Amino acid sequence: MKKKNIDWSNLGFGYVQTDKRYVSNFKNGAWDEGVLTEDANVVLNECAGVLQYAQTVFEGLKAYTTEDGHIVTFRPDLNAERMESSAKRLEMPVFPKERFLDAVTKTVAANAAYVPPYGSGATLYLRPYMFGSNPVIGVKPADEYQFRVFCTPVGPYFKGGVKPLTIRVSDFDRAAPHGTGNIKAGLNYAMSLHAIVTAHHEGYDENMYLDPGTRTRVEETGGANFLFVTKDGKVVTPKSDSILPSITRRSLVYVAKEYLGLEVEEREVFMSEVKDFAECGLCGTAAVISPVGKIVDHGTEICLPSGMTQMGPVTKKLYDTLTGIQMGRIEAPKGWIHVIE
Repeated sequence: MKKKNIDWSNLGFGYVQTDKRYVSNFKNGAWDEGVLTEDANVVLNECAGVLQYAQTVFEGLKAYTTEDGHIVTFRPDLNAERMESSAKRLEMPVFPKERFLDAVTKTVAANAAYVPPYGSGATLYLRPYMFGSNPVIGVKPADEYQFRVFCTPVGPYFKGGVKPLTIRVSDFDRAAPHGTGNIKAGLNYAMSLHAIVTAHHEGYDENMYLDPGTRTRVEETGGANFLFVTKDGKVVTPKSDSILPSITRRSLVYVAKEYLGLEVEEREVFMSEVKDFAECGLCGTAAVISPVGKIVDHGTEICLPSGMTQMGPVTKKLYDTLTGIQMGRIEAPKGWIHVIE
């Protein structure tokens, strides 16, 4: 298929409207068969459940062109499973896993001309989401829902190369104890907006959120999990019931163990021990790993030995290996790569 006339190398990380998106509606207790449509607009009643009580969940994943020319997505089955968990927590109907995968496949295939070519540094970002669509005035779950998938070509998260971030320990909480921090609900991200805006105004790239119960343990940022490396090369990731189970983090943990032969610990990470780590990174779909060079805890600077100029050596190996798997340069574990065409 002939690609769109887009300057792939200069794409930013933003929204570009594509030709088709997938839509399915839930009504009278069942999902309809779903369609691809050219209409990018969502029309809702003023009293729709999503507008009144934020009943919405979403996912994020990417489609890539591999080295051998195939268009693929990375572990979309895990996105389907995570959306199922999110929907159940917000009393929303589950969109079946098989249908989720079919919707992703159809959306990517219908927009194949927007999938950036291999080596361009760009990818096709996919956003599956679901929301309560019928009028709801009393506090209760909606009766009708809409599931949609749209896609947009995006450039690399780091424009001009990877630069380690400076982050701060936030005074805000991103989730409540026993709350919704472990699901991908829009309301969690709304809670983080004020914190990230104020962080940017103060010269920081991101926030480090601590556990909301004791504020002694590292949790995550507004949109990524943490990954640490000890001075003897051990990979450590925080374990908590109130952080999002990142698909990228889980994949990096596997890569660390099975591809690089590294020791990995998934455990509680106390703020008091952060100063002793050699490397720190934020992991998520957008950038895979964003290196952290400095953490500021209410005026106290923690400068990671990996520095402010480049990724630490272990973080770099993890990044190169996982992106190599995604792009087809390195053989993937069975089931990780879903081929679209």
